[in-house]
Amino acid sequence: MGTGRLYAAVAAGGFRRYTTYRVATAAGVFTNTVFGLILAYTYIALWDERPGLGGYDQAQALTYVWIGQGLLSAIAVMGGGFEDEMIERIRTGDIAIDLYRPADLQAWWLAADSGRAAFQLLGRGVVPVAFGGLVFDIALPVDPGTWLAFLVAVVLGVLVSFAIRYLVALSAFWFMDGAGVQQLAVLAGLFFAGMVLPLNVFPGALGELARALPWSALLQAPVDVLLGERTGFGLLSTYVFQAAWAVGLLAVGRLVQSAATRRVVVQGG
Repeated sequence: MGTGRLYAAVAAGGFRRYTTYRVATAAGVFTNTVFGLILAYTYIALWDERPGLGGYDQAQALTYVWIGQGLLSAIAVMGGGFEDEMIERIRTGDIAIDLYRPADLQAWWLAADSGRAAFQLLGRGVVPVAFGGLVFDIALPVDPGTWLAFLVAVVLGVLVSFAIRYLVALSAFWFMDGAGVQQLAVLAGLFFAGMVLPLNVFPGALGELARALPWSALLQAPVDVLLGERTGFGLLSTYVFQAAWAVGLLAVGRLVQSAATRRVVVQGG
């Protein structure tokens, strides 16, 4: 089997794996919808007091809420991806077996996580967004080109998310229990990805910092593309921003992986 076919098979396996968790998927859809309702009514109250907050009208703000709930599991801001399994394999030493596979460790997990993200986008993302569109006045575009541009931004966001979580998982080579690093990553992700409030709302230097960090590529960038806030050169610059963080973090991940591999070799003799 060629390398490309191998990783395609791993991605397909990752997709199929999550299709078996039907009850968990249904529960996740329900949870995302409930949290969407809570956030939606919170945003309505906030935007009633501050119309145009962050440059969004109320319909755009509500769109941000429901797209956020639709993407929540795909971009895995709160975890739930490959990292738990990888950290456990590092803790038990089974990661040594993975390193002997005729496949690159980073590419293997990226393929598996891509399959997971694709399923979560379809299985847990579509229903909350559709529900939000039926119940609230939201600003979903009708132009297929805008949806395609949004999908590209989502794919890039998933790559950035993987790269961040891969570094978190690799930290278990030095901190055998990766729970602490995971919790810090979740907190940072929730705040700096804009899951609580759009990053456009953050004031001054905090807003500039939040929009420059990699987490803004996960949610803020795709939503702004969907809302038509990023077009022409702005759209291109958004893609460049996301791609730069993805490539940079994946490169750092390879460096850390190399250091971790040498650590395994030294410990294992």
